[in-house]
Amino acid sequence: MEGRRRSTFLDPKEIKRLIGILSQAGGLELELEDQGTRLKIKMPEPHSRTEFVQVPGPYPFSPGPAAPVQPPADAAAADSEALPPGAVHIESPMVGTFYRSLSPDAAPFVKVGDTIGAETTICILEAMKVMNEIKAEQDCEVLKILVENGEPVEFGQPLLLVRPS
Repeated sequence: MEGRRRSTFLDPKEIKRLIGILSQAGGLELELEDQGTRLKIKMPEPHSRTEFVQVPGPYPFSPGPAAPVQPPADAAAADSEALPPGAVHIESPMVGTFYRSLSPDAAPFVKVGDTIGAETTICILEAMKVMNEIKAEQDCEVLKILVENGEPVEFGQPLLLVRPS
């Protein structure tokens, strides 16, 4: 060796110190050269500060309708009295959206006047993007369809009025 001294900026402690100085100073790049040895430190671009600004949208938020009020027990009794003799409701087993057919242009699963079996699909209830086929669960005649296609339904809401066979 010809008396070359070792560069001090190759020492790991010195490199850490240089990085600290560079980041405190807000610099992005540092390049050093000493006795043919070159060191280049490049800091990542600082992330711009994100400012959260509330911008009014084209449709301001408005709360949805209040939960439906349960009719008094007298009204429920009046409804059951108004049913034709032997008629019962098929109720929704879940909250969802009621569909009468597989697609808008497909024939409905059931129509008023149909006599259907227990395994007959009467509708589809969509809940959380899952299509659930609802079966009649009894042999019956469809007297009335109580829900419009695409209408949201609640748990226990009557869907069809039927007369068991």
